[in-house]
Amino acid sequence: RSSRVVEIQSQMSERAVELLGLPEDRACLLLDVGCGSGLSGDYISEEGHYWIGMDISPAMLDVAVEREVEGDLLLADVGHGIPFRPGMFDGCISISAVQWLCNADKKSHSPPKRLYRFFSTLYTALARGSRAVLQLYPENSEQLELITAQAMRAGFTGGMVVDYPNSAKAKKFFLCLFVGTSGTLPKGLGTECASEEPQQAKFTNERTRFRNVKGKSVKKSRDWILEKKERRRRQGKEVRADTKYTGRKRRPRF
Repeated sequence: RSSRVVEIQSQMSERAVELLGLPEDRACLLLDVGCGSGLSGDYISEEGHYWIGMDISPAMLDVAVEREVEGDLLLADVGHGIPFRPGMFDGCISISAVQWLCNADKKSHSPPKRLYRFFSTLYTALARGSRAVLQLYPENSEQLELITAQAMRAGFTGGMVVDYPNSAKAKKFFLCLFVGTSGTLPKGLGTECASEEPQQAKFTNERTRFRNVKGKSVKKSRDWILEKKERRRRQGKEVRADTKYTGRKRRPRF
């Protein structure tokens, strides 16, 4: 690997561990999802923490073994779930790996199901009050929504922290997830001088978009129904096709 790639990987690992907000007075056990050759693990070890790395690539894990990394390594597809006992980890990081779960490499693969399996088992494996910080390269906003929707469905709260949102090169997405507690979402780097608008996506239960002028929700309107159906499709659920009758009120029968 080029030294530039290694440097970027190290910086992102450092940032991900920082966003975990780990206690300073004790060593923690972390899970590294998509650990590859163990570059993130090196940083975790330097910080005095312990780690277990999971990766789907035997070749990458062989490199990690050759490099004599300090963490334990596991060859596994995270789309099949996280095979550890409940509450085992004090945190989880992942660098540039989770977006691969959006790809259906085999006919049997369903991205929403694989993402949900990953997030729901990760939620179980993490100690209450801990965090998962997943750095990812989303292809588009649909992919981002698919990933975050499955994370929230699995019970996580939190949202996206975007570092350097105004820079094409330095812009980085970190999905910052909380287990069992609703923490305050950290601020993205390089956002101070950007704009007063927060750069993070927050997940709230408010549905404020479908309000008419008087402040009443236009729930059950055609637009509302179409958007809801589209959301469910993105989550991989079966939804009836849209027709000219979608959202149309039925006349009362005599």
